[in-house]
Amino acid sequence: MSLGHFTFTHLMYLVQSIGWTLLLSALAFVLGAIGGIGLMLARISPRGWLRWCALVYIECVQGIPLLILLFIVYFGLSVYGLALPSLVAAGIAMMIYVSAYLGDIWRGCIEAMPKPQWEASECLAFSRWQTLRLVIIPQAVRLSLPPTVGFLVQIIKMTSLASVIGFVELTRAGQIINNTIFQPFLVFFLVGAFYFALCYPLSRWSEAMEKKLNVANR
Repeated sequence: MSLGHFTFTHLMYLVQSIGWTLLLSALAFVLGAIGGIGLMLARISPRGWLRWCALVYIECVQGIPLLILLFIVYFGLSVYGLALPSLVAAGIAMMIYVSAYLGDIWRGCIEAMPKPQWEASECLAFSRWQTLRLVIIPQAVRLSLPPTVGFLVQIIKMTSLASVIGFVELTRAGQIINNTIFQPFLVFFLVGAFYFALCYPLSRWSEAMEKKLNVANR
């Protein structure tokens, strides 16, 4: 088997695929955040049945690998005549997966707020919604930033799983190039370097926010 040459065209193909990786990451994060907000509110709801439904959803989704969700959405729905484009299928599967984790992260941040904050709001005759909107959530947002950004790093890396359903993001682009020139070390080293370039600044940002938050708390 002869080896081909890695050219500038191959490099540009990888660079262009980064855009699709970022698009899928943004799609998963934004849609997952919307679902996560709903799950967070359901998890702290005074209605027991709503808390239970949200808990069951979160436990089920967190107990299923993302790869299986991709297969269910992309291949499973096609059996019933609903053939989705790979980007749409990947976006839906990742939205479901991300919403369960973000909802749990944000619920933890809400519940981490000191109890006197709630009691003081009650003394001011705030409703539960006013307490959340004016007192609790603004403080919880600051607390949630480090783990949220940290999870965003995981989302970017998880987009590589979309390659199994034919979505051409960074990993899939590397596979296509490697199948042509048969230089796996070079190709996937570059793919890994691109992922590192995307994720490392976010990881450092998350660590910096966490350190700043710890200093502020002390």
